[in-house]
Amino acid sequence: MTLIDLANPTRFLALAARVLPWLAAATVILLAIGLYQSAYAPDDYQQGATVKIMFIHVPNAWLSMFVWGVMSIASLGTLVWRHP
Repeated sequence: MTLIDLANPTRFLALAARVLPWLAAATVILLAIGLYQSAYAPDDYQQGATVKIMFIHVPNAWLSMFVWGVMSIASLGTLVWRHP
């Protein structure tokens, strides 16, 4: 299956239905591991516990930039192929 085949909503929904449970399970497992590691991370010698703010701020900043990029590509695809 090529990437352009996923423009067909039927094919995309069929693929998403197969992949979504696996991705949801991986998300829950990785989130639990990340929360455990961030809760038991040692304090910084200069900033103390405030350095743990980066465990939330930096991933959220990356996620927001990723979402902005995906939305830009999706809007370009909507304009070019007139796909709702």
